[in-house]
Amino acid sequence: MKKSIRKRICTVLLATVLLLTGVLAGCGDDTPGGGTGTAQAEYAVILKTLSNDFWATMKTGIEEEAEKQGVTVDIFAANSEEDTEGQLRILENCIAKGYKAIGVAPLSPTNLLNGVAQANQKGIYVMNIDEQMDMETLKNVGGSVIAFATTDNVAVGEQAANYIVGKLTAGGQVAIIEGKAGNASGEARKQGATETFRAATGVELVASQPADWDRQKALDTAASILQQYPDLDAFYCCNDTMALGALQAVKNAGKLSRVLVVGTDGAAEAIESIRAGELTATIAQDSAEIGATSLRKMIEAVQSGAAIDPEAQPETIPVEAYIVEQDTVG
Repeated sequence: MKKSIRKRICTVLLATVLLLTGVLAGCGDDTPGGGTGTAQAEYAVILKTLSNDFWATMKTGIEEEAEKQGVTVDIFAANSEEDTEGQLRILENCIAKGYKAIGVAPLSPTNLLNGVAQANQKGIYVMNIDEQMDMETLKNVGGSVIAFATTDNVAVGEQAANYIVGKLTAGGQVAIIEGKAGNASGEARKQGATETFRAATGVELVASQPADWDRQKALDTAASILQQYPDLDAFYCCNDTMALGALQAVKNAGKLSRVLVVGTDGAAEAIESIRAGELTATIAQDSAEIGATSLRKMIEAVQSGAAIDPEAQPETIPVEAYIVEQDTVG
């Protein structure tokens, strides 16, 4: 691993500080020019939201890479993870502005497809970040992306489940708190965890229920599962927001010392909870590197003058995830 876990955790915490001090203010503006670059920026990136550490850290990674590469980049984000139409408007505004390449982390597999096709028609390269678009439908509307940079979310689910299985030396009952139904990254994490739990000797997957990425819904869902399965040994949650909700349910039930709770993303609050001896672990995605990788690919496409071809199969660029637990949190 090229970077130490300590350095990655510091990046998460730094991004959180920047977010809280208002440095990121205005980045959700629908109008190009409201981002971090200048009016002359050749590159733009549209993230899901900046209210989550994962995306704030990705923003930091993009900015640091832009400085290394000697380019300017404007960064935008939707107002919330439900604002699919607002995110499309941001993309349309970026197309009108005339960037040479635009990176997009779509809120759904389909909400930006027509915008991507419009961008391609104007000769603008599009990079797919984190949440994969519906590639078949994108091709049908005449759109294409140069590449797809992401964490392998099936592997993330597998990694989390294997970690839990390793802790349950005598076997036991486990449950999954899923994300939003139909969300590609959440479904992939659930798939990886489900297959691993079912293949493990002595481990029983007793429940797998969605909580829509929401902390309160996760608390309620976890509380219901704990009532139904009082001997439950562990939760795997498909993001850290839900993990913290599930953790609260475990604490409310007086079972903090016996029920493991493992989350996903490496959010600052989750890391602090691990440091405090409450949350068991998180599978941390290196969102800063996902952002940096995406910008490098955009620059490469612009400099090479690569053809924009809806028939071409885009490259998938995986970025490694890593476990943060009390022994490694520092």
